[in-house]
Amino acid sequence: MHDLRQRVLRGGLSKVCAQATVFTIRIGSVMVLARILSPQDFGIVGMVTAFTGVLALLRDFGLSSATVQRAEVSHEQTSTLFWFNILFGTLLTLAVVAMAPLIARFYHEPRLFWVTLALSTGFLFNAAGVQHSALLQRQVRFTRLAAIDVISLVISSGLGIGMALLGFGYWSLVAAAVSLPIITTVCLWLASEWVPGKPHRRVGLHSMMRFGGAVTAIGILIYIAYNSEKVLLGRFWGAAVLGIYGRAYYLISVPTDNLNAAVGDVAFSALSRLQHDPPAFRNYFLKGYSLVLTLTIPMSVGIALFAPDLISLVLGPKWREAVPILRLLAPTILVLALINPVGWLMFSLGMVRRSLKASLVFAPLVVASYAAGLSYGPKGVALAYSSIMVLCAVPLIAYGVHGTVVRLRDIAATAAPPVVSAAVAAPLAYAVERWCGYSSPALLRLLLESLALVCAYGVMLLYVMGQKKFYFGLIRSLLNDQPSRNIGA
Repeated sequence: MHDLRQRVLRGGLSKVCAQATVFTIRIGSVMVLARILSPQDFGIVGMVTAFTGVLALLRDFGLSSATVQRAEVSHEQTSTLFWFNILFGTLLTLAVVAMAPLIARFYHEPRLFWVTLALSTGFLFNAAGVQHSALLQRQVRFTRLAAIDVISLVISSGLGIGMALLGFGYWSLVAAAVSLPIITTVCLWLASEWVPGKPHRRVGLHSMMRFGGAVTAIGILIYIAYNSEKVLLGRFWGAAVLGIYGRAYYLISVPTDNLNAAVGDVAFSALSRLQHDPPAFRNYFLKGYSLVLTLTIPMSVGIALFAPDLISLVLGPKWREAVPILRLLAPTILVLALINPVGWLMFSLGMVRRSLKASLVFAPLVVASYAAGLSYGPKGVALAYSSIMVLCAVPLIAYGVHGTVVRLRDIAATAAPPVVSAAVAAPLAYAVERWCGYSSPALLRLLLESLALVCAYGVMLLYVMGQKKFYFGLIRSLLNDQPSRNIGA
């Protein structure tokens, strides 16, 4: 605890840098694979992962979060949890194998049988590294975790691209997906310096199991809410349509997932250590919340404004149908940036029941919106999804922070500077886009548009909205390797 602030700063910087690298690798691999493979290839794998993805949430039964959240945890407890994870991973692998013929029959696509069998192996390898990752996260050793993220993604992406160039089609995507957990787990074992012992009885796991079970239930509900449309589109509109929608959704989810992984993991670890210190807890949460919004809001605006250039540059001309879908999905980036940090708050305080109740209401609403938009195709589904997310944002935040040291007015005050800054910067960026016209190269247009957006946004945020002191203090703290008095003050 004595050097928690500096560990958080160093860990946060490591995670942000790593996730920026991961984002670049992911986008780069998508740019290459989208030009080699067809939308149908992506759709075939997407059909399977829409089903198996929900089972991935069961790989650790929420026990990694329980390990991080607990104030005290023993070697006997983590060893027992490790063997629980192995058991869950084995059962999930067998469950996916049993599902293979059913998935192929549901979509009327025989090729899905072997794809499902291949993807089933990832569950066991994921389970073998869960507790090692949780212990590194608990110890705020995010530099090692960041290196593992980058190394495993580079190798798996390279394998996928190499197989695609050799003509393996959708099997190249399968190989990349299967190799990622294998490489990650091997690296976690080498980096954690922890060897599990034998399982024990009566080591105080009941509360951790309850916590983990609630976390798992929440994860399943949220997964269903965010992925049911892919099942519906694949079933009623086919693999090609799902491939187009899936790539647009991927471009939306990558920045959100990377940023949440970069800041969220660090914030959850730090807040869990501070759950019994309300003033410090509140300050750390609001600073983390501010950082997430500051980085996310310009992404949402940029994707909405520059969707044609993004699709042309990242995916290529054969993916033009994804442009309106990408624009319709862009508001969800902002909404997720607003609501995801509230999840850190509830989980770190052990308020999983409240989060579960919110998910039980939220998930059915989102699924119902998909059903309402399905008859209009992928555009209708995207519009319905964005609309329900915008409508649910404020109620979810208000319910999540109720009765905690964080108030709704704190959230509003923290969100106001980046939102206002983006609202001012967006028209300027749009004017630059119109000035460039569509005769210039897409890369040049995108660079100029993005530069105008970032510069205008930065000037507004730092100087007009008065955020210069906080961000410059954060930079000085990192450069001087000393805790800044402004951070958490």
